[in-house]
Amino acid sequence: MVDASALRTNQTFIIGGLLLAFLLGASAGGGWIALAVGAVLALGTLDPRLALFQQVYFRALRPAGLVKPVIRRESASPHRFAQGLGGVFSLASGVVVLLTGSVAGWVLAWIVIVLAGVTLFAGFCLGCFVYLHLDRWGLLPKAMSDRARRGPGAV
Repeated sequence: MVDASALRTNQTFIIGGLLLAFLLGASAGGGWIALAVGAVLALGTLDPRLALFQQVYFRALRPAGLVKPVIRRESASPHRFAQGLGGVFSLASGVVVLLTGSVAGWVLAWIVIVLAGVTLFAGFCLGCFVYLHLDRWGLLPKAMSDRARRGPGAV
């Protein structure tokens, strides 16, 4: 089960944080912001309780009635995988911007911004799509695989 409102809140913060980083630029600390966004995503992938952007939803927005829950019967694993990919790209973005100031760092940030935007506004999650195919082909470690948890013959 996943709360789609928590996922949308997460995507909104990702887009906002990385846009802020880009607009500030390397000289005004944008690389550090991209690094921070990446760290939040990476930590939240390892332990959902550390998913700071989603915790804003669970601890503030939902209790205040500002955002209503939208519960969907699906595995959270593809979403965590996608978040992890976003974390890797955001961390890489921050590192590249901080170390080189290169446009390559901002390209990485924009990849995350665009993909989070597609997920938020069109409902298509490329990271989830990649996860589902890797799982179907047996290319995920068993600890990550929904298919392995469901048992032999599962599709």
